[in-house]
Amino acid sequence: MTTQVPESEIVSKWRVACDGGEGALGHPRVWLQIPEETGWVECGYCDKRFIHESRKDG
Repeated sequence: MTTQVPESEIVSKWRVACDGGEGALGHPRVWLQIPEETGWVECGYCDKRFIHESRKDG
């Protein structure tokens, strides 16, 4: 049995939108604010992780 790891994306903005990325099979668009303390945020619908480019190496 394999465990699927949620998708990650490096972004340049601190506020990002996520809609699941699969057209009609996605989810409602939500706006997410990346906290500067952590440098990343996860979507509550699809668990996709958005990582700010300033934190991608650390």
